[in-house]
Amino acid sequence: MAPNAMSRWTKSLSEARPVSYWLDDPGRPAPEPALTGAETCDLLVVGGGYSGLWTALLAKERDPARDVVLVEGREVGWAASGRNGGFCAASLTHGLPNGLARWPDEIHTLQRLGARNLDAIEETVARHSIDCDFERTGEIDVATEPYQARELKDRYDGIRAAGLADGVEYLDTGAVREQVDSPTFRAGLYDRRGVAMLHPAKLAWGLKRACLDLGVRVHEHTPALTLKPYGAGMTVRTPYGRIRARTVALGTNIFPNLVRRVRSYTVPVYDYALMTEPLTADRLASVGWKNRQGLGDSANRFHYFRLSADNRILWGGYDAVYPYGGRVRAEYDDRPETYAKLAGHFFTCFPQLEGVRFTHAWGGAIDTCSRFSAFFGTAHAGRVAYAAGYTGLGVGATRFGAEVMLDLLAGERTERTELEMVRRKPLPFPPEPFAWTGIALTKWSLARADAQGGRRNLWLRTMDRLGLGFDS
Repeated sequence: MAPNAMSRWTKSLSEARPVSYWLDDPGRPAPEPALTGAETCDLLVVGGGYSGLWTALLAKERDPARDVVLVEGREVGWAASGRNGGFCAASLTHGLPNGLARWPDEIHTLQRLGARNLDAIEETVARHSIDCDFERTGEIDVATEPYQARELKDRYDGIRAAGLADGVEYLDTGAVREQVDSPTFRAGLYDRRGVAMLHPAKLAWGLKRACLDLGVRVHEHTPALTLKPYGAGMTVRTPYGRIRARTVALGTNIFPNLVRRVRSYTVPVYDYALMTEPLTADRLASVGWKNRQGLGDSANRFHYFRLSADNRILWGGYDAVYPYGGRVRAEYDDRPETYAKLAGHFFTCFPQLEGVRFTHAWGGAIDTCSRFSAFFGTAHAGRVAYAAGYTGLGVGATRFGAEVMLDLLAGERTERTELEMVRRKPLPFPPEPFAWTGIALTKWSLARADAQGGRRNLWLRTMDRLGLGFDS
């Protein structure tokens, strides 16, 4: 990269604020008061992101008489739920290829349940009047290299042969550039119905309001410190009080699970994004993008990008940073070297937008597991349920995970609980220094594969055979 080009691209970041665009909203709701003293309830939900919010909401919808309390360590939606790209996918398996590779015998069921889950999210948004810019516009996976175009065509042929291509279309160079015009695009795979775009923080805030309207007691700035049995139920200690509950649902995802044995199944991966200023009509016309789909490229180190309601472009991905020891710290949320890299990639993709400025640049942790999609379980004789490991696709899949947790706590055998995906867990990550070494080698190998026409080295082929991976 030439120094003058680097200077030109980094100038676009000169006014970028290091905060999530979605959370930087004067209309954000005030937090609910922290818990003080002792409370009792039927169901305690720990975590105020999508996972916890959906669990509390669905619990009340299943049984309006159930007494539900939700506690959040900071404010509802402040972590991954307020920092993601706003891609709400039907997929429960981190994409169809991952699902086909891991659960081929269940894939038709998983696809059906995923489509039903996305429909239910859309219906809930409408029924509770959640103003979150929900748009069922679909997503295009784009190829920027010849080998990626071949791989997309092979993928399309494979899913069509499996009877899974309904609503999916392969786009050649002309067709994909007719949708969104970038000189780097060579082909695309367009999923027309399986993904919606939304404002992620407004979804979290809307779910919080819906929970409150149904009678859920919400306490923010109330971290759950310990979880212990108490009689026939459980007790959770907080800084200023405690809660006794018959059952507990843990939706803490990347943060240390109160069930200690679950912690080794996830690692934090830090992901970063930029948001542009609103595009003028002429600039938007130069890109096309009339149908407002989400997009993602097909490299191992991929980018995801989409339009906001006010025609900004969110551009994120590429670097997936694992901190040694798996620590989750606020200092990792800001990474200028990644922002500079992303800015350069943005203008390579859309050279017609040179001169556009970025207003926001931010990062956050994703709860990654070795199979890329959520896992589930219970503890304390079925009185505690948990779900985690969504690996970046939690905007939609957390609602399904909430259903699973509620099924498990009720002791019910359902179509969901009978899934192999639900009954089995991924392989845990090894302790340090092995986790860091393995992840570093995987990242290096993925970058090398991108640079060498997609050819995967022995390490990646071995990981593929073992069903292991590292992804954002």
